[in-house]
Amino acid sequence: MAVQEARQGVHGGGCTCGDCPHGAREGHRQAVAAFLARRDELAAGQGLPAAVAHSAGASRQWVSDELTQSARAVAERGRAEGEAWLARLWRRTVLVVWAGVGALLLVQALTAIGAGWTPARTAGLLAALVAAGLLTGAGYAHRARGGVLAPVIGEDNRLSTSRVVAASWVLLVVFSVLVLAGELAGAGRPGRREELLDGLGPGRAAALVTVLAVVCGVAVLVRRVVSLRVLGQRLQKVPADRPRATDPVTDDEGRGSFTDVQYVLVSAAAVVFAAVRLARHPEELPELPWGLALLVLVSAATYLAGKYAEGGRPVILSVVRAREAGDLDAPIRVGDDIEIRGAGFVPPGAGGADRLARMVVRIGAVYVHVPLVPVTGGFTNPADETLTVPVPADVEPGSVVIQVVTAAGVETNRCVIDVAD
Repeated sequence: MAVQEARQGVHGGGCTCGDCPHGAREGHRQAVAAFLARRDELAAGQGLPAAVAHSAGASRQWVSDELTQSARAVAERGRAEGEAWLARLWRRTVLVVWAGVGALLLVQALTAIGAGWTPARTAGLLAALVAAGLLTGAGYAHRARGGVLAPVIGEDNRLSTSRVVAASWVLLVVFSVLVLAGELAGAGRPGRREELLDGLGPGRAAALVTVLAVVCGVAVLVRRVVSLRVLGQRLQKVPADRPRATDPVTDDEGRGSFTDVQYVLVSAAAVVFAAVRLARHPEELPELPWGLALLVLVSAATYLAGKYAEGGRPVILSVVRAREAGDLDAPIRVGDDIEIRGAGFVPPGAGGADRLARMVVRIGAVYVHVPLVPVTGGFTNPADETLTVPVPADVEPGSVVIQVVTAAGVETNRCVIDVAD
């Protein structure tokens, strides 16, 4: 009893350790709250040491370093919370799977009132039990990576839209085949067996097989396309702390994506239609109308085209001398601030302070970290279209090459400026 009370005192309430899921979650929450309070405090000009308060450049650098250290602590807590969340997710996925089996049993029991219990109902229940058992075993094997959801989590630690859609069709087909196998095992007369085997014929399942082949092919092709575009620096990908339920219908920034939404909605409607068709005719694979199959294929083609079109390499359009109110117009000199104007400096999903602090500007042979400039509720620097950095003293006067390295590790084009003596 004393040991249990001690454990509850350590890992309950306000525990912030990383040894238990509650501690990781609470530690991340407290770290985020502390960072936001510190950012708003520094944005209001409070908490600056007297040694740097007299210099705008020194105070800005000190604030940036302070926020960068705090952001790294938040990121570490976030990664720990994400790993703990995935570790405990597998139990929830297993509960959802078996809850689905219970729901199927309830629906079969209610619909059997008056109509009577049929061998098809028994085959469906047995198929659900077998499928749930297989999913439970797979979930346990991948319990550290989200359980049943592990196969649909992409390399960027987000739920993949193409994998979710393909997995839904695979589950439907597997369940349909198991139902037919159960009915075939319980068939007593040879004519019934021939009828069930005819239900697996290519004529009836042609549309279903075509849709399954296309959605699985899209899932494989999308992974290849994204990998090649990332390696070719034509697409910026930043890993997420953990998967979210909205990932299949949003982009990396969390905003709604038309191509993803239409693919999920059309596929979900077709899967529901096929499931109803299976319930009405359990003696054969669901026969999809070719019109519905073509609708799914068009939706898949739209999604794939969107994957080819998204992204783009960050680009520098111009570099100018940053001028404050009251300053005279002058050429760029060592110690001045320069404003880099362009597009794509902040990749989707890289809006966190720890990601922003990783941005670097190459000025000649010197690599300058982009300072974080806080305001209440966010940051004014860096931004997706503008960056402001100082020209360090180590830069030699003359023609100097400017290049930005984003948080995703992608380099922009080169831009040449003249630094005066």
